[in-house]
This record gives sequence, C-alpha cells and structure tokens, in this order.
Amino acid sequence: MIIEDGRVVSMHYQLKNDAGEVISASTDNEPLVFKYGTGAIIPGLEKELTGRKAGDEFAAVIPPEEGYGEINPCLHAVLKKEAFSGIEEIKPGMQFQTQDENGNSQTIRIMVVENDKVTVDTNHPLAGKTLFFDVRIVSVD
Repeated sequence: MIIEDGRVVSMHYQLKNDAGEVISASTDNEPLVFKYGTGAIIPGLEKELTGRKAGDEFAAVIPPEEGYGEINPCLHAVLKKEAFSGIEEIKPGMQFQTQDENGNSQTIRIMVVENDKVTVDTNHPLAGKTLFFDVRIVSVD
C-alpha cells in the first residue's frame, strides 16, 4: 500500500539539526505510528511521505516554514519574576513545560532575566530551524 490520506503509517526516524546532532529518534524505541493526513506530523515531512510505501528509506530536509514555523516575536513575553515562585534561580536557557489557556502543553524558554522581569519565548523549540530527517517506513495500513 502507498501512503495516502487515512492510512496508518508506522515509521522509524532520526531527526538532526544543521550541525548533525541527533535531536530525536525512534530507532531505539517503537516506531512512530500515526494516521496520515490528520496533521499529526509536520507538513513538510508529511509531504515527503506522500506516495511512499513500506520498506522505503529516505532523507528529507524540511525548512522552517514546513516544520515548526519561523520564530514569531509576538510569542515573546515579559513576566514578573514572581510568576516563577518556588524556583531558586532563574537563568537564560532554562525551559519549563506549562499549559496554554486551552490546556495544550507548551514549552517556555527563559531568554533574559533583568531585576524582577523575565523575558520568555513560547515559540516551539524547533521554530526557525531547518530539520534533517532520516526515515524508514515500517508499514502502511
């Protein structure tokens, strides 16, 4: 079977950044399983899967606009330090998992700490990045 809307795809992948460092991989675990055409994976990778079949192996380079998007400066915010009560020291680069107003999981990264103000970034951690995938399709149902 070929990959098309409504098919259940099982695949192994390795995701690297532009320096060749592995960011994420399924190869040591169970394959990633998802229903194709439902937006379960980034658009650029979904496009690369179209028409492929079980056993296919390929590399894909996904630009930011087809991955997690460009960095949106509107997703930067300045919060009062007291919003981080219970955390001894807040430093740039720290990341926290929170929920947005709709209950969706969200990663926030600390960008700048100045006096009692903390600038955070709520863009996806891979926003603005070109993504490099190695993929092996296990099955298509």
